[in-house]
Amino acid sequence: MKTMTGTSKPALRRKRKLTPMQIIALGYLAALLLGAALLALPISSRSGNPTGAVDSLMTSASAVCVTGLIPFPTYGHWSLFGQIVLLFLIQIGGIGIMTLVALLTKVMGRSLSLKERKLFMLSAGNDTIGGVPKLIRSVTLFTLAFEGAGTLFLALRFVPQMGTATGIWNAVFHSVSAFCNAGFDLMGRFGQSSLTGYTGDITVNVVIMLLITAGGFGFAVWQDLFACRFRPSKFSLHTKVVLVMSGILFAGGALLFFLFELPNEAIPLTGKERILAALFQSVTPRTAGFNTVDIASLTEGSTALTILLMVIGGAPGSTAGGIKVTSFLVLLAGTLASARQSAATNLFKRRVEGDLVRQASAIATIYFCVASFSVVLLCALEPFSFTQICYEVVSALSNVGMTMGITGQLTAVSKLVLCLLMYFGRVGMLSLVIALAAKRENLPITRPAENLLL
Repeated sequence: MKTMTGTSKPALRRKRKLTPMQIIALGYLAALLLGAALLALPISSRSGNPTGAVDSLMTSASAVCVTGLIPFPTYGHWSLFGQIVLLFLIQIGGIGIMTLVALLTKVMGRSLSLKERKLFMLSAGNDTIGGVPKLIRSVTLFTLAFEGAGTLFLALRFVPQMGTATGIWNAVFHSVSAFCNAGFDLMGRFGQSSLTGYTGDITVNVVIMLLITAGGFGFAVWQDLFACRFRPSKFSLHTKVVLVMSGILFAGGALLFFLFELPNEAIPLTGKERILAALFQSVTPRTAGFNTVDIASLTEGSTALTILLMVIGGAPGSTAGGIKVTSFLVLLAGTLASARQSAATNLFKRRVEGDLVRQASAIATIYFCVASFSVVLLCALEPFSFTQICYEVVSALSNVGMTMGITGQLTAVSKLVLCLLMYFGRVGMLSLVIALAAKRENLPITRPAENLLL
C-alpha cells in the first residue's frame, strides 16, 4: 500500500487565493447586487410594487459606479426608503469599498492588517501601502467637509423654496451626489429634469460645480495641496497635471459651449443663463451627469464636445471616470515627443518614464475598443441614431450618467450591456491601471527585429 508523501497532501489542500484587485472587484459586485435586491423590494418603489430585476440592477449599478444613468426618474419612481438606499450606494461608490471597510475597522478599534492596508491603497488607486491611517483620515475629512459645506449652501437655497424637511433632504442628497460625481437628482418632485430649473441660479450652479470639481480632483491632489500649503512650486507632477488640465478643459470647454450654443434657438436663454449653462456644461461631463439644459436640444458641436470631455474624464483615484486627464496629457506629450523624434517624454520640466506612456496607450486603446464594440452592438439592437447610442455608451463607460433621453426606452439586453460598461468603467479600469503598474520580472529573451509600415 502506497503512502501519501509529505508534499502531496498539502498540495491537495492548497486553495487558490484571490488577488487584492479581485477582492475589490467582488466587493463592488456584492454592493451592486445587494443594492439591486433592496431596490427590487416593494418598499423601495413609490407605487409599492416590486421593481423589475433589470431596472433595479441598472439603477444599483449606476449608483455604486457613481454614474447616474437610470431607466426612470429617481423621485418619480423611488420612495424615501429607495432614495436612502441610493444615497448609501452612491456614498459607497464614491469613497470606495475598501475605504468604507477601513473606516469601519478603525471605528471598531482594530488596527488594519497588512493585507487590508494593501487593499485600501489599491482601491484608492495607489500600489504602495505607506501612510494608510493618514490617508483614511484625509479621505474621511475631505468627504465630510465638502459634502457638509455643499449641504449647507444648497440648504440656504432649497429650504426657502421647498420647506425645511424637503429642502434639507434635497440639499444632502444633491451634495453627496455631486461630490461623488453620481448625477442622481430628486428634482422630478417639481416637474424638472435634473437641474434644468436652476439654469440661471448662481448659487446652485457654483456649489454643484465646485463639488463636482472637488470630487473629480481625487484625494491625492487635495492631500498634496494641503501638504504644500497651496504653493505651486511645491506641487507634485501629478497635482500639476491634474490642475492644469482641469483648468484648460474647464475654460476651453466653457468657451466652446458658449460659441456652439449661440445660434441654438431650441434653448432660449438670457445672457446670464447662457454663461452659467456654458460653465456648467464644461464641468458636468467630467463625470457628474447633472445638466441645467436639455441635452437632446444641444447642437451637434456641443454634443461632440461633450462626448470628448466624457472620454477624458477626471483625475485618477477620484470619483470621476474616463481615461483620466493624466493619461490624456501623457498621450499628447508622447505623441509630441514621437513627432520630434525625441527619446524622452517631458512634462513640466520632468521626464515621464516610458512605462507610463505605454500604460496610458494601453488604457486608451482598451477603452476605445470596449466603447467601439459596445456602440456597434447597441446600434444593431436599438432603433436610435448613432449619435444617441455613442453618447449613451461613452456616458456609461466613463461613469458620467448624461443621456439624450433614450435610457428608459432601451431593451433589457442593452440595459445589461450598459451595466457591464458602468462596472468596467468603475472597477475594470482601476484593475487595468494597477495591473499595468505592477512590476514583473521579464524573461531575458529578445526577439528578432523587423520593420513594419505604420
